[in-house]
Amino acid sequence: MTKTPTSFEKLVVMLLQKMGYGGEIKNSGLVTKVSNDGGIDGIIKEDVLGLGRIHIQAKRYKMDSCIGREEIQKFVGALAVAQSNKGVFITTSYYSKGALEYVNNLNGSTTIVLIDGKQLAEYIYDYSLGMQVEQTIEIKKLDADFWDSMKDEY
Repeated sequence: MTKTPTSFEKLVVMLLQKMGYGGEIKNSGLVTKVSNDGGIDGIIKEDVLGLGRIHIQAKRYKMDSCIGREEIQKFVGALAVAQSNKGVFITTSYYSKGALEYVNNLNGSTTIVLIDGKQLAEYIYDYSLGMQVEQTIEIKKLDADFWDSMKDEY
């Protein structure tokens, strides 16, 4: 929450790349320009030629703010203009019931994934974005199969 909206957009692109989107493609993630971005905050190229693209909308809102259906509809419109059918809408807040229902009822020509603040935090943790391993614990157990298969020599 302490980062600027632009930094948040960059973080979201980095997270999707860390999750494996864009694969090994060099410069697969792009944060769009700050103004006049057409409702698209970032783009992930899914293949070397750039034929497959995931468009991203990132909203750094207060945790008690709600993203409504209207915001999602605007994003679907932005995807149509970008001639894209895949989008990820990520927020630090949460989605209204209407927004969730709208995405679930899209006719299949457009796929939108909604990630709320709670899920975002879990992904950041699970994919170790901006994390350092503080401690690793190794617990060993005797391998009975190994010892049982070892023949005694006399």
